[in-house]
Amino acid sequence: MRRLIFAFTTGLLLLAAPAAFAQTVGFAEAIKILSASCGKDIDKYCKSATLANNGIGQCLDQNQSKVSQKCNADRVVVRSLIEERLAAQAAAPKICNNDARRLCKGVKAGAGHVLRCLLKAQRSVSDKCNTAIDLAGYR
Repeated sequence: MRRLIFAFTTGLLLLAAPAAFAQTVGFAEAIKILSASCGKDIDKYCKSATLANNGIGQCLDQNQSKVSQKCNADRVVVRSLIEERLAAQAAAPKICNNDARRLCKGVKAGAGHVLRCLLKAQRSVSDKCNTAIDLAGYR
């Protein structure tokens, strides 16, 4: 079941597009939400859906009128929150660029080194950058 929910959540990510900042959610939280509200519907209507190519999401879409209201509502919310997380992750490097140049001189870019530097320097990092890091799910 968890594997099905994870595949469904991953499928949602493929559909995601950048959006404005708001609350965000990561995979673990998304799986928890969708497992609680859609697990029975997936077992009932989508047992034979494939894990690939968002098969579970497509199945739930095709059975939307039969699927519980809670599942349908949570799918919309989770999709939006994941889109917000992806947008925040895309925006964070630009938002934090000045902080990184100021606080992380000499830190080799790549492999999360600059992020690690910014996390260690949290108290000196701008509020805007700290917010971006939080919304991106990096802290």
